[in-house]
Amino acid sequence: MILPLNLGKDSYDIVIERTALDRIGEYLKLDRKCLILTDSGVPSKYSEAVKRASRDGYIYTIPEGEGSKSFDNYKSILSFMVENAFTRTDCVVAVGGGVCGDLGGFVAASYMRGIDFYNVPTTLLSQLDSSIGGKVAIDLDGVKNIVGAFYQPKKVVIDPNTLKTLDQRQKMAGLCEGIKMAACMNSQLFELIENSTDLESDLDEIIVEGLKIKKAVVEEDPHEKGLRRVLNFGHTIGHAIESNAGLAELLHGECVALGSLPMASDDVRARLENVYKKYNLPTKIDTDSDVLMSYIKRDKKAMGDSITVVFVEKIGEFQFIKMKTDEIKKYIDGGILK
Repeated sequence: MILPLNLGKDSYDIVIERTALDRIGEYLKLDRKCLILTDSGVPSKYSEAVKRASRDGYIYTIPEGEGSKSFDNYKSILSFMVENAFTRTDCVVAVGGGVCGDLGGFVAASYMRGIDFYNVPTTLLSQLDSSIGGKVAIDLDGVKNIVGAFYQPKKVVIDPNTLKTLDQRQKMAGLCEGIKMAACMNSQLFELIENSTDLESDLDEIIVEGLKIKKAVVEEDPHEKGLRRVLNFGHTIGHAIESNAGLAELLHGECVALGSLPMASDDVRARLENVYKKYNLPTKIDTDSDVLMSYIKRDKKAMGDSITVVFVEKIGEFQFIKMKTDEIKKYIDGGILK
């Protein structure tokens, strides 16, 4: 299946097809020098498949984990490209999860003021969410995605077969993005996930329907000036949890799950908790809300002492609410702390 993302001159196709990685040369323009960015947790056969299809491919492997989205790695990759004489006509291909996509996209956006970027997401989290929409970034001084840009890929190729090598915890953490989008905008998709008795059989439909939600949102609001902020459901608190070194063992999707619970009505919170428990996602954390608030106050979405958050009153519907940071603390205290 091909979903076209319509953004005028920045339009591109999202290819969703099992075995697409085996024919990656048919989908991407690889008859040039290609920087193939992957990480140590991604099976090497995926980046090797892209290299085989490239005329002149260079695999660059970073350590697995959010810590690799750093200024040091960003600089090292750029230096590697300079050393190997990459030009404006060459490209970057990210093969992996959101860390590779965010870092690779930011490298492509800034090298020689912008070269072609392709995204080949291999995790459920990145296939459902981060691989499309053009938000690319690195972390700095403990703040997630604080340095970045909007830079659309030339194409996204999603091969659900890559999920066969993904461990179950990573897969469930990725599923949270589908749950999050469905809770805000698609009650039928939420019910599919909520009632699924065979998740593996339902994954292709979940990926496609989740991408349709994000595609519609990005097309209407490519630079996050309005509607696109709905995709931040769970992220204001979730990013604070993720930035807290004491909670570093939690995955991004697990942090988003936790972050979504305080921002929902009692009825919605109960349904979310049941779904999260069904898929072994956390619903409580042992931390101090004051610590989380120190990160929330530095959130890039903050305006003075207020942040506009996404609140879900009813499954399939959402609203934007401007909250004082002290209000958010009350929701955290009353929702997810052990």
